[in-house]
Amino acid sequence: MPSDDTKTPIAPGATIGILGGGQLGRMTALAAANLGYRCHIFCQSTDEPAAQIADRVTIADFADAGALDAFTVDIDVATAEFENVPMAALERIARQTPIHPSPSVQAIAQNRLLEKRFANKLGIATAPFRAVSDAKALSSAIVEIGTPAILKTVRFGYDGKGQVNIDAGTDSSQAWINSGAGPDTCGGVLEGFVDFQLEISVIVARASNGEIAAFVPVENRHRNHILNETIIPAAIPETTATAAHDVAIRLCEGLGVVGLLTVEMFVTADESVLVNEIAPRPHNSGHWSIDAGRTSQYEQLVRAICGLPLGDPTRRCDAVMKNLIGNEVESWRDEISDPRACLHLYGKTEIRPGRKMGHVTRLGAPFND
Repeated sequence: MPSDDTKTPIAPGATIGILGGGQLGRMTALAAANLGYRCHIFCQSTDEPAAQIADRVTIADFADAGALDAFTVDIDVATAEFENVPMAALERIARQTPIHPSPSVQAIAQNRLLEKRFANKLGIATAPFRAVSDAKALSSAIVEIGTPAILKTVRFGYDGKGQVNIDAGTDSSQAWINSGAGPDTCGGVLEGFVDFQLEISVIVARASNGEIAAFVPVENRHRNHILNETIIPAAIPETTATAAHDVAIRLCEGLGVVGLLTVEMFVTADESVLVNEIAPRPHNSGHWSIDAGRTSQYEQLVRAICGLPLGDPTRRCDAVMKNLIGNEVESWRDEISDPRACLHLYGKTEIRPGRKMGHVTRLGAPFND
């Protein structure tokens, strides 16, 4: 796969284009501002978290060619804060200005089948899986994979959306309907059950010159399929942490990423790791790095896509990051009074169940340098 290259550093004062206006874009724009860059956000609403704090904003659909062209003319480099930006928009921008990670990386990350096959091609283990195109194919795949299992859409699933648990008594036709899988999602993928101890993630930054900086593996605890809490670092043996770093770096280099790659993994009963999913962007499980890291994941992204030297990825202390989901954001008064708590609110005006409204990172005792 061709490398996603940036040869000439982009100096502070330039404009970074961010596709998407969510909280990941917001925190990227704040980090960019600290390094002297301006940010132009392309999103759907002026009230989106990143749009509230950006230098410039384009409000348009990703299918609007004219808006994309005007946006591209105004920026020096582009990145995406979520992995489901339409490929046509990414490719149109890439014809006119650098975009990192590249459309070829995004094409794999947007497709669960492609990302699993890519990992397996590199000799990296995943859960057993089968592609399924309809209820009949699902029924056959269940026989091959066994139960329990999970049916996921190949594209567009996140935070538990587009996922259905499969057990011995599941009606395959109804499960197919409930998953929402079909032509618009490129079908589905049935994944076999993994007997895991815990879920971890590793975030890797890679520059165009091949420089790599990997953050410590962290443990992710979910509630209702949404990340609830991240423990920094993950309580795993050193050999497992080394293996997780190795897997994440191999995927990052194999894909030719410039920017960030997050690799979510299962730690199995025998302390080995299996890749679950990848995301070529900042990740919820890396929020802790703003307050507990020597360099945040957001600053690393800016450094990588602008061709600057990468920062130190080590942490200043141990920490626990807690998402504030839905009404949990009402606890902000208590959090802001805790001297060990670092509160981050995303500026979302409407509270909804399951919506990430902010996060708080509780810091442990600082390490002695």
